[in-house]
Amino acid sequence: MKKITLTAVALGLMLTAPMATAEVKSLRGDSELSADAQQFDRKDEVYATGGFKRAWKLQPPAVPHKTDNDRIVLQENTCLNCHSTETFEKEKAPKLGDSHYLDMEGNVMQEMSMRRYFCNQCHVPQVDAEPLVENLFEGDN
Repeated sequence: MKKITLTAVALGLMLTAPMATAEVKSLRGDSELSADAQQFDRKDEVYATGGFKRAWKLQPPAVPHKTDNDRIVLQENTCLNCHSTETFEKEKAPKLGDSHYLDMEGNVMQEMSMRRYFCNQCHVPQVDAEPLVENLFEGDN
């Protein structure tokens, strides 16, 4: 009995699926998935002396400077040239946050946690681009 019911449900879903997806519109447009994507216009990066305002209290700061020549690989992280504990004062740059020196259990470490090594996972440059979709988010500003 269960096998027949499950088959009927699956068949019903397959028959209604095309109708449900017909109204979904992709940001990619009407092109087929197998077609090459259109080349997008490269947007200009936006820089801000003193940094960007944060939209919420714990938001990672956005990168307010050029990053073209920065290199973050396992052997080298050029962000640390300015933002490390040893160099931030001389470079007049923000120091790495204390959270970057915590292990998974919250213990303070002497060296930066490798979980925080790849800066551009959280800290991103900004570009002058219109939103792709409507956004009503206001943040803490």
